[in-house]
Amino acid sequence: MSTARNDLSIDASQAITRIAAYLGEVVASHRADGLLLGLSGGLDSSVMAALSARAVTADRLHVAYLYDRDSERVGADHAQQIADNLGIRLEMSDISDEMDKLGIYRPLFVQSLRISPIVARVSVGTYRLLCRETPFKSTLRDGGGERLRPWYKRLLFDHTMRHVDAGFRARHIFRRKKLEVVAAERNLVLIGAANRSESQVGWFVKDGIDDLPIQPMIELLKTQVRQLAKALELPTVVRKQRPSPDMARGLTDEFGIGHSYALVDIAIDALDQRMTKEEIVALGVPLDELNDICDLITLSAWKRTSPSEKPPVSGAFGSPLRLSRSSQ
Repeated sequence: MSTARNDLSIDASQAITRIAAYLGEVVASHRADGLLLGLSGGLDSSVMAALSARAVTADRLHVAYLYDRDSERVGADHAQQIADNLGIRLEMSDISDEMDKLGIYRPLFVQSLRISPIVARVSVGTYRLLCRETPFKSTLRDGGGERLRPWYKRLLFDHTMRHVDAGFRARHIFRRKKLEVVAAERNLVLIGAANRSESQVGWFVKDGIDDLPIQPMIELLKTQVRQLAKALELPTVVRKQRPSPDMARGLTDEFGIGHSYALVDIAIDALDQRMTKEEIVALGVPLDELNDICDLITLSAWKRTSPSEKPPVSGAFGSPLRLSRSSQ
């Protein structure tokens, strides 16, 4: 069911122009020599790279791909393709040694995930069946200071998913620190590519690479970032890929979160409008999924406390960017 109230379409051309102008202003206000971006090859960072290329010249745009031994090769391929299309150099750096020193590869459960992509999916599915929630939801509870209950959930989490979460956090925090050093040495402004969908449900690492002070797309839903990707004419293989957290082989964002971005976006937007649960269900969001999405938003509030600059655009209901505003 589609109505003006859940049409997430935005004026992509206007958004591109405003974000590019904003990035140019950021460089000028910081008296910087250019921009620095972590380019993973995923949708969000690829869009941000293309937007940055409209703000500064190729020699002033620096992109880096920081990978480790568990990173999937497709990410590197996509990152290189984006860099080639934009005419910029991709700096690649293997952080495996640093991660090894932190011990993230040591736990037996983590080692088992390298056997096959199926292991991660079966492990998450089993955890969800036994504990009646996703491992991700448990990480939000744990990170927020809640003691996991009952005892068997805590035991299972401590021996399995806690290790995966620790490795995920270590990678993202290290990437941020490494790029902050590079930015300082070269007088560059480090920017992030986070979006609102991931921010609202907590699918990011606090103080990590997706929790930077400058996040130009942080008020755009994943659906709207996809619209920018299409308008920017990014390669189809990049636009159509399934978002992955680079956490474990075979694990996608949507599988980890427990919901498709399409439903997450409709739910977030409808909640913005203060729609009732009955009205949101009528938009096609199953009640059990809506309740869980609401839980994720609440449980992840502790993550959304970092200071950040106001982004240049918003895709929220009622904003000038929304194409459906005339029908509201």
